[in-house]
Amino acid sequence: MTSSDAHQDSISERIDTSRPHTARIWNYWLGGKDNYPVDEEAGRQIRALHPGIVDYAQADRAFLGRAVRHLTADRGIRQFLDIGTGLPTADNTHEVAQRIAPEARVVYVDNDPLVLRHAQALLTSSPEGSTDYIDADLRNVDEILDIAAKTLDFTQPVALILLGVVIFVGDDEDPYGLVRRLVDALPAGSHLVLSHTVTRPDMPDVDEAVAFWNANGTPKLNQRTPEQVTRFFDGLELLEPGVLSCSRWRPENTAGAEPAEVAMFGGVGRKE
Repeated sequence: MTSSDAHQDSISERIDTSRPHTARIWNYWLGGKDNYPVDEEAGRQIRALHPGIVDYAQADRAFLGRAVRHLTADRGIRQFLDIGTGLPTADNTHEVAQRIAPEARVVYVDNDPLVLRHAQALLTSSPEGSTDYIDADLRNVDEILDIAAKTLDFTQPVALILLGVVIFVGDDEDPYGLVRRLVDALPAGSHLVLSHTVTRPDMPDVDEAVAFWNANGTPKLNQRTPEQVTRFFDGLELLEPGVLSCSRWRPENTAGAEPAEVAMFGGVGRKE
């Protein structure tokens, strides 16, 4: 057995197929194949509680593409630190960025063993650019920054991407402090791209779906109000139109109609 085979075996041992996992359910909602029957069943039950869940999974993914395209084409960003990557699907961060700027460099971070097993799909790159993958938890800020510095130049602007990942950090773990430590390590001209599930009085089905998930799945989710999500951008210049439904952040090809609102809110902020 080669060291690579042994590494893959150790990763496989970390994959628990007896309980649904959020990354695999997300993959199921996005039409992917990297999930198990337990994830599909949980995904169907959550969709029954909150029929719009597939729409906001898709809206969050589309938000990533629009934000990366804007930062690459209009803001000149050439470096991306994508934490909470999730399972590879169409138009991953490096694919979107390198389509515009082949020299773009991207570092992905995730601690999900199934994502790690698929990391090779994320490590493809244009000849001019580069990609890397770090097996680490969002909470391990110093480790992430130390390893990412082998690929990224932290004296030049970086786009920090935190899509649907801070929801796994409880209030007792200082989520705002974690995000602030990451942003503080980046130079002026860097950007934060963040999305988060929200709780709001007019969206009770979301609360019910999250309660079901926390009783049956892993890891646990933490909901926050739109105002609490906006707090993650404190000290940054919020780009228009601010923090709002991901579907409504600079939508494309809408023919003048405002997209339907989803319970995943996001925004982009610039560090001065």
